[in-house]
Amino acid sequence: MCSQALRPRLSTAPLLDVSDRHARYLWRLLSHDALLYTEMINMGAICRGAAESHLRYNAEEHPVALQLGGSDPAMLAQSARMGEQWGYDEVNLNCGCPSDRVQKGAFGACLMREPRLVADCIKAMQDAVEHIPVTVKHRIGLDRDDSYDLVRDFVGTLSETGCRHFIVHARNAWLKGLSPKENREIPPLRPEVVYQLKQDFPGLHITLNGGVVTEEQIRTHWTHVDAVMVGREAWHNPWSLSRWDGLMADEPERPPHLTREQVEEAMVRYMEREARDHGTGWYAIARSMLGLRHGLRGARRWRQVWSDHRLKDMPPHQVMALAHAAEPDPEDSAPSHSAL
Repeated sequence: MCSQALRPRLSTAPLLDVSDRHARYLWRLLSHDALLYTEMINMGAICRGAAESHLRYNAEEHPVALQLGGSDPAMLAQSARMGEQWGYDEVNLNCGCPSDRVQKGAFGACLMREPRLVADCIKAMQDAVEHIPVTVKHRIGLDRDDSYDLVRDFVGTLSETGCRHFIVHARNAWLKGLSPKENREIPPLRPEVVYQLKQDFPGLHITLNGGVVTEEQIRTHWTHVDAVMVGREAWHNPWSLSRWDGLMADEPERPPHLTREQVEEAMVRYMEREARDHGTGWYAIARSMLGLRHGLRGARRWRQVWSDHRLKDMPPHQVMALAHAAEPDPEDSAPSHSAL
């Protein structure tokens, strides 16, 4: 199996309706070395003729991993094979999403109760690809059961297939009574459970996910596990990714590859390219960078211009000029900076 996708020690999370190719293009401008994940893509959408719209990505995104949702070994195998043919660097199976829609499809977090079925899925996917790893993302438990046995046995069973990379969200998934958003906030974070998995399975590559916001948290987790995955912070404060390559190289003072202004200009060129090549309007792309000026005075007015639907028909370079010319809101003082 190719180990390329396992080298980065920081990655972005597969966020549904967030981690699209536009967001990933932005994140790659900021970090050259992070591993980027697609949002979860239903195996049925790929197998039933919509592969083009779901699998298309930008060549600049590598290394990039495809996350799949599903529980049918044959369909997952077909989806994994297509993912490799499209050039993805890793295929990941989602066993952590708690939404009702996913549960009705018999996949996501509820699969943690069926490790043998998941093992069959993983084996089928491994047999379908030749050069890329098949990995799993999951929770530390289900509902209000805080016992360690479930996640330990789940990982142990899947490791018997030869799967070596597990991305572990350090919260239980409550399958009833909580929305997906609440499932990211209400079940308590228990990173010590993920640490214990690494101790019990030292030969596995364990990535911790969940509630990671600051550089201090990243460094603490790195002392216990192999890698860290950052979720919503990458969306709300994308500039934080500009420090990632220096962190991974143990060069914390390394300057960013680009300034914020250069990143914005690169995104404008990308918007123009997308409009020319695919007919994509800039408005669908701009949402991914609305947090780029997080922490700076004037960020609110800048964000308001870039999110103004009345400007949709204006060329993006003109929108950028308007955004920079906008007078800061008097109440738009700079909030406290993220530790990243």
